[in-house]
Amino acid sequence: MEALCAWRGSCERGEDAPRAVVLTAVRFTLEELGALHPGRSVEVRVPPAGAVQILPGTTHRRGTPPAVVETDARTWLSLACGLLTWDEAVAASLVSASGERTDLGPFLPLV
Repeated sequence: MEALCAWRGSCERGEDAPRAVVLTAVRFTLEELGALHPGRSVEVRVPPAGAVQILPGTTHRRGTPPAVVETDARTWLSLACGLLTWDEAVAASLVSASGERTDLGPFLPLV
């Protein structure tokens, strides 16, 4: 949580947060998303920081999952903190979402 607060503070000041802070904040928020919405039917990827599988349903074990959401760290953290809405991110092509149940709007923001 500390890394997320540090990232948000940097963002509000118009500064870039250190890479370690960004990566830690992304991992924290992905872990939180997984804890709040457990399952293995949708994979949320934020390369190179991490990925998590969420939502109950079809269990995925190998290869590319049937439903994938991918974005960059800045966009993901903005979504997780409520600085950007899912619809805004989709409209601006900041996220790539393919497959069923990849609308993460109802699950964001996390904090």
